Amino acid sequence: MRRGPFRDGAFTSPLHEPRTTVVVGRWLGGALVVCFLTGLTSHLLQDPPSWLAGHLPVRPVNGYRVTQGLHVISGLAAIPLTGAKLWAVYPRLFEWPPARSVLHALERLGIAVLVAATLLELFTGLLNTLQWYPWPFPFRQTHFWLGWLATGGLLVHVAVKAPLIAANWWRRAVPALAGRRAFLATTTAAVGAVTLVTAGQSVPWLSGLDLLAPRRPDVGPQGLPVNRTAAQAGTVTVPADWRLRVDGPRPYALTLAELDELPQYEVELPIACVEGWSAGARWTGVRVADLLARAGIPAGTAVRVTSLEAEGPYRVMEMPAQYADDPLSLLALRVNGEVLTADHGFPARIIAPNRPGVLQTKWVARIEVMG
Repeated sequence: MRRGPFRDGAFTSPLHEPRTTVVVGRWLGGALVVCFLTGLTSHLLQDPPSWLAGHLPVRPVNGYRVTQGLHVISGLAAIPLTGAKLWAVYPRLFEWPPARSVLHALERLGIAVLVAATLLELFTGLLNTLQWYPWPFPFRQTHFWLGWLATGGLLVHVAVKAPLIAANWWRRAVPALAGRRAFLATTTAAVGAVTLVTAGQSVPWLSGLDLLAPRRPDVGPQGLPVNRTAAQAGTVTVPADWRLRVDGPRPYALTLAELDELPQYEVELPIACVEGWSAGARWTGVRVADLLARAGIPAGTAVRVTSLEAEGPYRVMEMPAQYADDPLSLLALRVNGEVLTADHGFPARIIAPNRPGVLQTKWVARIEVMG
């Protein structure tokens, strides 16, 4: 068995040592913690437990844009950091014998789980930014639980290695080593390059460097990207008898012309999606709160919004009361001064502050009180 990576002297670089590992590890740990917390925020905004739904924040209006941008930025930065960390500890991965005791075997098993969960989490997250899902399992649920598994494994690993980490945390406590500074500088440059050429999809002032990001936030119909097109949703042609139905104590239906005659408001809100891209826009339409009041629905009521699309995981969207009541929440009819195109939700769509893009329902057909 002592062949290949198991043979003596297989690893000759002096940088396979604790100080290098600790420095890269704390950078990687920071990226993974930011990625986990912002991912958890996204999950709670998309699918909150019943006890939390009524307490989700509507401010700041750019909240989801910032947290999801950080999620993807930190996740992409973690890819070269993971490569650097694995390189630094590579010899330790091939120790022989692989387990010297029960406790050592458990430690090695924990490392295996941590590495596997982290690699799979980063791999599936990267492909999600490309909207490519070449696997049979559901992405969002799998990504969510892998995040918990990787984070738990990270905490256990840090606890086990705490004495080693403490001994090598400070530069002055460890002798200088030729090549260490160059290796760390190269790792920093790689992370910086990955960030600079991808972060422009969510950071406007970096958009000019947006070379490798899957999306440009200014490219798409009416200057905005589109995730789910009207062709994919089967809503290219809107029924000639389309009416917006609002069901409440005084239910009613309105044509598009009648909606146009109601008081119109203009708000500036971003549209932000889980893939990391976001873009600001001017939306014009009728306040959701005004539509509900006309139907006799009191303030503080959660509502359900149904789309014209025949199927899809977000065909029906639940809007907690704080969003329905917010003056910035609109049933939008126009974007950037133009009537919505089919891809952006014609004849009408929802836009609300601090919500994931998948919950900004397009092709709205009905609004009703949640039962």
